[in-house]
Amino acid sequence: MESLRIIDTWPVPTAAAAVVRADGAVLGTHGPTAHRFPLASVTKPLAAYAALVAYEEGAVELDEPAGPEGSTVRHLLAHTSGLAFDENRVTAPPGDRRLYSNAGFEALGDHIARVSGIPFPEYLRQAVLEPLGMTSTSLEGSPARDGVSTVDDLVRFAAEVQAPRLLDPRTVLEAQSVVHPGLKGVLPGYGHRNPNDWGLGFEIRGHKSPHWTGTSSSPATFGHFGQSGTFLWIDPVAGAACVALTDRAFGTWASEAWTPFTDAVLAELA
Repeated sequence: MESLRIIDTWPVPTAAAAVVRADGAVLGTHGPTAHRFPLASVTKPLAAYAALVAYEEGAVELDEPAGPEGSTVRHLLAHTSGLAFDENRVTAPPGDRRLYSNAGFEALGDHIARVSGIPFPEYLRQAVLEPLGMTSTSLEGSPARDGVSTVDDLVRFAAEVQAPRLLDPRTVLEAQSVVHPGLKGVLPGYGHRNPNDWGLGFEIRGHKSPHWTGTSSSPATFGHFGQSGTFLWIDPVAGAACVALTDRAFGTWASEAWTPFTDAVLAELA
């Protein structure tokens, strides 16, 4: 795909990207796709997928208590537990607001480790990484932000989410559907959004503008971006997903570069 070559113009030391179809066919790659990049918050969809495996295995229930009082596993996955952004401090009642929370995902990882008896990085490896052949991916700390991976590995994950083998497709459909509709909140890097739609570990584009995906991305598009200059989106209408990893922190450069890049990818897909 010629559109992937646009990453060569990005003001970053290293970048790699790929597009994968819903049937698993890789339509194009560009850059060092075997290079390991820090994922930052693109770690969260991987952690969420492991949590959903734990749910299907019967280790947890989505509506069982987890995190602060009144919160559940579902609240933690959907950033509605009331926990603050980066500290274990309650700032709102569960289900009241969309408060994007690294602390919430850390509470989620702690909860799964406690009920399963397996440290969360190892649970993620056994539940998701090993079955998908993601041998270059690891969790080296917080389930909110300390994943390291490659484009090659995340292509495997993006193919799985589009055509699930590890999970029941109905569970993945729930993960990409709005949880607690109508809640407002801050989309990191982009400001206040009303509503700020989110699924179970995946941000949902909806009609947010501006947004880190494209102006032509469908409202059903879901995924995540990371402060390390990384993103993964899946557009069910386009029938494809795109991964882009860099080694420059998110900033103005990214908000200016990512949207036209995604628009070019979608135009080529069409």
